[in-house]
Amino acid sequence: MINLKIQHLMTLTHLLTMGARYNFVSITTTSLGKNINKSQQAASKHLSELEKHKFIERIIKNRHTYVKITDEGYREIKILSDLLQDSMKSILSFIELKGFLVSGMGEGAYYMSLPGYTDQFKSKIGYIPFPGTLNVKLNEIIYVDAIKHLCKSNCIIINGFSDGVRTYGWVKCFKAILNKSIDCHLIFLERTHHDNSIIEIISQNYLRDVAKISNRSEIVIKINLSD
Repeated sequence: MINLKIQHLMTLTHLLTMGARYNFVSITTTSLGKNINKSQQAASKHLSELEKHKFIERIIKNRHTYVKITDEGYREIKILSDLLQDSMKSILSFIELKGFLVSGMGEGAYYMSLPGYTDQFKSKIGYIPFPGTLNVKLNEIIYVDAIKHLCKSNCIIINGFSDGVRTYGWVKCFKAILNKSIDCHLIFLERTHHDNSIIEIISQNYLRDVAKISNRSEIVIKINLSD
């Protein structure tokens, strides 16, 4: 892609959608400019430069312009397309969060022990969590922002329920790794007293002992989005 300029890609792409790969298509610089969000003059310049570098063929007949993409032009588009597809496939499909351990409000042990939750945890994530949650304070805004993307990802949902006295909200579970080695789940609660900078972790084990951590210990959580 030595000669093809970035600003010409939209022009070639638009011509491709018009059927100009194998056919001469009728086009005006005014309509082209509107479709690539450029002025008529810029569109005209694009066509001239693309023709100069043999990326398109152009025929002007009876004041009408007909354009077709050459093999060289299509080859350049294909190179870019392959590059973009390879780049998309290589995107790292995980989110990493960093923070430090803080004390919770003590509510996690109660909620994690409710049969309406434990039965679902057992069937959906394969274990009944240790009573309580590990609370991690995210230490930078970039990790708080990452949570917004995570919330849009696929997850295991523990449905809310009622015990006849009160109702309990849903729990969203994301399979995760704590400090590079310990299996766990990051959870989001429909009802929580925490702000967005606090995340909660569950595991079948007492994580403070297993991970040998205490308040203010540094925590790294890795969530694989492909799981």
